[in-house]
Amino acid sequence: MGARAMWRGVLRFGEARVPVRLYAAVADRSVHFRLLHRKDRAPVRQVMVDPVAERVVPYAESRRAYPTEQGGLVVLDRDELAELEPESSREIAVEHFLPARSIDHRWYSRPYYLGPDGDEDAYFALIEALEESQREGLARWVMRRKTYHGALRLHGGYPMLIALRHADEVVPADSLQAPSGDALEDKELHMAQQLIDTLEAPFEPGEYHDDYRQRVLEMIDDKRRGKHVKVTPLRRPEPSRDLTRALEASLKEVGHG
Repeated sequence: MGARAMWRGVLRFGEARVPVRLYAAVADRSVHFRLLHRKDRAPVRQVMVDPVAERVVPYAESRRAYPTEQGGLVVLDRDELAELEPESSREIAVEHFLPARSIDHRWYSRPYYLGPDGDEDAYFALIEALEESQREGLARWVMRRKTYHGALRLHGGYPMLIALRHADEVVPADSLQAPSGDALEDKELHMAQQLIDTLEAPFEPGEYHDDYRQRVLEMIDDKRRGKHVKVTPLRRPEPSRDLTRALEASLKEVGHG
């Protein structure tokens, strides 16, 4: 792998031990800016200010507080919070094995690739075992003072750990208001199905880009070269309230009108 490992651990299931390195499977591609003073273009920085004393508060003098429902504040010291942090460990413990794809996508948080860390025989034995079993593991590990649970699975021949969200972070669908309204007429249903069939295509990730990011980078490049930049706002079509007309227009647009 050409990527740089972000963490090292030992994958354990039963008596087996597999030394691994974690690699980020996704990258932040956001455009990052520096804040400047509008008047003289000097870099500015954010500071914490005591609004009562009207003075800057150094970080060492700050404390964290949790607001209660009654309107009060529970103040916590850094040492008190540090005592609650999980004990550091390099172990990635596989606690269970599940049928493949038994964890739905709402639980996925962040993916990591697993590469070998010295013992390549154990690493490739892990890959073979996952391939043969057609199962995925449910793992637990502590990384950078935080406990994670994740799905251990294969992707394109590489083992991956996909960090999972916790139970109270996933909103159940039955908490939403049930949809209501009149049933579609046969004509509308037929056109909707025709439109779905027409738009059917395989997923090609290379076709999907962050258009906003690309426009920002192009503007930056133009301004760097001294070009005059004219911003043209995007026109957003108004949604149609007439389903039949909207379906007819959509089918016409894709060549079925």
